[in-house]
Amino acid sequence: MTPMAEKQKREDPERGERLRGLAAVDEVLREPAARELLERYPRALVVDAVRAVVARLRAEILAAGAAGEASAAQAADLTAAALVPWVTRLVEAAVTPSLRRVINATGVVVHTNLGRAPLPREAVDAVVTAASGYTDLEYNLARGERASRQDHVHDVLCTVTGAEDALVVNNNAAAVLLALAATARGGEVLVARGQLVEIGDGFRIPDILRESGAELVEVGTTNRTYLKDFEEAWTARTRAVLRVHTSNYRIVGFTAEPALEELAGLAHAHGAVLVDDLGSGALAGLPLFGEEPALAASIAAGADVVTFSGDKLLGGPQAGVAVGRAATVAAMRRHPLARALRIDKLDLAALDAVLRLYLDPRRALAEIPTLAALAAPIDEVRGRAGRLRALLIGGGVPGDRLELVDTVARAGAGALPVTEVPSVAVAVSVDGDAARLAAALRRGAPAVVCRLHDGRLLFDLRAVRDAELDALAGAALAALA
Repeated sequence: MTPMAEKQKREDPERGERLRGLAAVDEVLREPAARELLERYPRALVVDAVRAVVARLRAEILAAGAAGEASAAQAADLTAAALVPWVTRLVEAAVTPSLRRVINATGVVVHTNLGRAPLPREAVDAVVTAASGYTDLEYNLARGERASRQDHVHDVLCTVTGAEDALVVNNNAAAVLLALAATARGGEVLVARGQLVEIGDGFRIPDILRESGAELVEVGTTNRTYLKDFEEAWTARTRAVLRVHTSNYRIVGFTAEPALEELAGLAHAHGAVLVDDLGSGALAGLPLFGEEPALAASIAAGADVVTFSGDKLLGGPQAGVAVGRAATVAAMRRHPLARALRIDKLDLAALDAVLRLYLDPRRALAEIPTLAALAAPIDEVRGRAGRLRALLIGGGVPGDRLELVDTVARAGAGALPVTEVPSVAVAVSVDGDAARLAAALRRGAPAVVCRLHDGRLLFDLRAVRDAELDALAGAALAALA
């Protein structure tokens, strides 16, 4: 017998003993604590949780035995009473909503992974109204007949953008897809080579073009493209020119691109359309947005349709907004994809409320959280950081472990990629593993996501609101305790 066979023969009885010691499903269900779970939750849910725990432990025992390694199941108490807490955690996790509140102390204001733009109070109230009862979503109360959900935002969008017509769908990629499908399916679309962006999560402009049924024609070079390049690329099959704002990166130095007016003139001379994808949706007149192309300028330059996101620099919910000439937007509205890509009633309610804030630019800057965070003077952010430091000292953290440091915040969500926003953070020196404490903060209630730098926790205050300071301090104290 080989040494390996002798080892397996010796381990098999041990593995069998562990398996025999593992409580059965019915044994666990007879435990008093398990009976309490059955009174509080559906039986099927509790039974499934018990089966999952038992199956997981059995699999760990078998896997560890086969590999000759230790496992949690080998060291654990496998009695019925010991398994009930595991079952309880599994059941409670199953019935608890997955989305959790997070305090964003990263310094990235529109954080894609944290839900992008937080909504202003007016938008939250509008969502509650739309979600808690019936609304006139697609019903004209005055006439007593069916209407379009687009009516709720059409007029305000035309007012704040200066466009003839407007349409909203579920995100900006959908708006671009719909615009190209409605105007260029079966034909060619000219795009400057340096604008073939990847918009995130692996999705790219060529992919969207392909799905629209149009054929991509790359024009010019990565850094320099001229009007003559578009003219030379034009064929009888060309249906549209697509200009894509490179909102999530910049090409600098030896660069050139034709003016939007030139592209519009070329397209219209051939009976084609110009689609301008602005991406970030910067409507506010913040100096910070100076490098973003102005939406009104695109309309004035002759773009047939301009698209942008609702949940980036606009500061609203996820949405794709398309504004422009009536004929082009009407073609998009009639296209079958418009139904598949239409905006949800909750997002529509929130977008409606946010857009109406833009009717008063000063009110928009004050009440839309994204704009307020980006526009806040550095002294205001420093004052907020000082209040957090005082709260932490009051909670028992030694003052010499807390330092206010100047940092650089970002707009986030692929917008303003080279723009640095001055900010201030509270840097906390910790004993031991800072990464472990950051993980504890993420598991807290509320969860806190911060930065790590040189072994310290950095709580950047640019995106933290005054109303969140007490909760942030409490979460930090709990993790540091």
